[in-house]
Formats: sequence, structure tokens, C-alpha cells
Amino acid sequence: MKKKRELTFLDSPENRAKIMRYFYITLLILLILDFFVPKHGHFSWELAPEFFAVYGFLALVTLTFIAKALRFFVRRKEDYYEMKRKEGHHD
Repeated sequence: MKKKRELTFLDSPENRAKIMRYFYITLLILLILDFFVPKHGHFSWELAPEFFAVYGFLALVTLTFIAKALRFFVRRKEDYYEMKRKEGHHD
């Protein structure tokens, strides 16, 4: 008989909604505060409002697409490790 696991704080949809709400409120506050923080950029585009937020988001999207493209080069068959085990390779 399977034992029921105890529910955690994040199992409740209401608690997850609260956490996401606090996350978005914090994000909004940080984006607004960015307008009032003095910037000391080396290049002129670093002084643009929300530059680093946009730069970080574009870096995330770019790395995601690069990772998807790399999957075609490093992908293994689903039973890759099982085949090695059957052949007698023990690393």
C-alpha cells in the first residue's frame, strides 16, 4: 500500500498564486526603481532605461535557442545507456 505524502506549502494553488503575485509586485517595484538609480555605464546604450532588463531577457532567449540547436548534435538514442550495459561496458 502506498503511503500518502504530506502536502507542502507549494502544493496549494492559492499559495502558488500568492508567491507569483509577490514575485510580479517585486519585479514591478524593481523596474520602477531602475528609473531613479544613477547609472555609470561605459557606453551610451548602458544608460538607457531598463537596458539591463532587456539585455538579460534577450540573452536568455538567445541561449535557449542555442541550446535547442545544440540538441541535434549531442542527442543520444533513448536506449543509449541500456545498449552499453547489454554490451558489457561498465564505466
